[in-house]
Amino acid sequence: MGDVCAQDCECCATASQPGRHNAEWVAAARWARRLAWFSLVWMCVEGAVGLWQGIVAGSISLIGWALGSAVEGLASVIVVWRFTGSRTLSEHAERLAQRGVAISFWLIAPYIAVESVRHLLTARQPEPAVVGILLTAAALLLMPILGRAKTRLGARLGSAATKGEGTQNYLCAAQSAAVLVTLAVIAVWPGGWWLDPAIGLVIAAVATREGFEAWRGQECGC
Repeated sequence: MGDVCAQDCECCATASQPGRHNAEWVAAARWARRLAWFSLVWMCVEGAVGLWQGIVAGSISLIGWALGSAVEGLASVIVVWRFTGSRTLSEHAERLAQRGVAISFWLIAPYIAVESVRHLLTARQPEPAVVGILLTAAALLLMPILGRAKTRLGARLGSAATKGEGTQNYLCAAQSAAVLVTLAVIAVWPGGWWLDPAIGLVIAAVATREGFEAWRGQECGC
């Protein structure tokens, strides 16, 4: 936690330096906006295809992963807003955005948890989803690259919003790995059907925790 606060304070200090909005900073801001737009488009495709495949295959972990794309898409929208035109990121707007993200997490979590428990009780076996496997594999390769790029840009710009968006990309990669393993196991070992709702419960727990963290936010006590 101390390291996080130190990084946030470093961002605040960087943001307060006079004359920091030079050509290099403007170019970095332009890249942050472009990456956010790219992420937003990807999340729309990822969410739509993942939700479709999750429903077809009856995979609650894939459905939960697809619904999580909406949360990451919201972070991308915030970064696009932040670096468009002459607007700056006001503390009040940032706080409202944090609470909006928190509520979106809490809306997703109960559905995933209930469906996971229902699938465990009824022993419902999801069908193999080839498209779902390919989609999560693509996300597993792409998300760490985006996360690293946004984290570096966030540090250069002194933007906690950009760094936060990068962190969500890393979280997406971790969830993609879990869902990919589940789908692959089910494809070769139908008896491992219980992994799907089990992963769903883990995703629901993570979503709940992330909701509380988003609601509290990270205050910088510089």
